[in-house]
Amino acid sequence: MKLDFEKMGGLIPAIIQDDKTNKVLMLGFMNGEALAKTQETGKVTFFSRTKNRLWTKGEESGNFLQVVSIAEDCDRDTLLIKVNPEGPVCHTGSDTCFNEENKEDILFLKYLQDFIIRRRQEMPEGSYTTSLFNRGIGRMAQKVGEEAVETVIEAMSGNDERLLYESSDLLYHLIVLLTYKGYRIEDLANELEKRHK
Repeated sequence: MKLDFEKMGGLIPAIIQDDKTNKVLMLGFMNGEALAKTQETGKVTFFSRTKNRLWTKGEESGNFLQVVSIAEDCDRDTLLIKVNPEGPVCHTGSDTCFNEENKEDILFLKYLQDFIIRRRQEMPEGSYTTSLFNRGIGRMAQKVGEEAVETVIEAMSGNDERLLYESSDLLYHLIVLLTYKGYRIEDLANELEKRHK
């Protein structure tokens, strides 16, 4: 990574983004030393302009920013750092420095599929997901059908709590089936987006 630190007098902006929710959490500045320490420790370290020294986010609060990835922009004068935050990011106690809630419930489906993919790779004993993969596509397809029927029954019964429960089962088993077939939940989103247009 060859960055242009000279454009802003030795500093470059570092945009901090949550790896799971894609929310922008904060903006800080780094010099070469701060970037090196960030890469070495795996915790985001900035150059504090007010303290005139290196400052690891979380050194006082314990709310560290664990680095997932670091990317430079096309001009090599800005960084995008994806992190897993350990608690609120802002000194005010807010999830982000822009006073936003750091939550995107729908993105849990991507995380769930990543987890299911790991299950398929590792195949741990005693795992229900492992048992589905072991039993093959016929069993997976059958479970999708069973859960679809149970979802319809609960929709007709008027029990909304059970409807959500069975719908969750349906979605889980569908993601397992998609994974087995080499597809992701995003492929469904892309198909629906095409139809929407």
